[in-house]
Amino acid sequence: MNAPVLKLNRVSRHYREGDARLDILVDADLALEAGQTVALIAPSGAGKSTLLHIAGLLERPDEGEVSIKNAPTSGMSDDERTRLRRVAIGFVYQFHHLLPEFTALENVVLPQIIAGLDRKIAADRAQQLLDYLRLGARADHRPAELSGGEQQRVAIARAVANGPDLLLADEPTGNLDPRTSEHVFDTLLRLARGSGLAALVATHNLDLAKQMDRRVTLRDGQLIEIE
Repeated sequence: MNAPVLKLNRVSRHYREGDARLDILVDADLALEAGQTVALIAPSGAGKSTLLHIAGLLERPDEGEVSIKNAPTSGMSDDERTRLRRVAIGFVYQFHHLLPEFTALENVVLPQIIAGLDRKIAADRAQQLLDYLRLGARADHRPAELSGGEQQRVAIARAVANGPDLLLADEPTGNLDPRTSEHVFDTLLRLARGSGLAALVATHNLDLAKQMDRRVTLRDGQLIEIE
């Protein structure tokens, strides 16, 4: 049996507010298999973003272990974590954060060049991704010339440009109207399942969450499976 793409083992995270300690995550456990999509449903302030930051190696837990493809990360240096994050993890946020001075194609090319890929190969892959996401005809448009849904689909293409094993999305449709949200969400799920990505997606949209393989919530700092 293959190791989970992402495994959180008894992960805890707390913050200090004056003399008080605020527990955000308490012995949280989670495992994601390749090709599996999981919805993270919880109210604002419950710790969804903290969980995603820890799963994405942007933040270290106070206790517990985060493993990516069976590789424990607690003992890794910051440089090692950055290298692993660059090749193994893709991020999609509520706001697309595209670079406004670059075209859609260039926004998808850039992370590949940063990872060391030849520019021509990166451009060919970027065009293939945009074609797959039905944005091929918009490749030479800058973000300001794209609709909100198109911008978010470019952000999804950018997130998977380096062929990651894990996709983390934080309210990826939270800034879109319902019809566009459904289209973008469908695009994200189709891409994840078609390429064998493990995907953890924080969302408030229960109708969209029902389309995913599993649903989890945060309760008192722990991850609870929703039947």
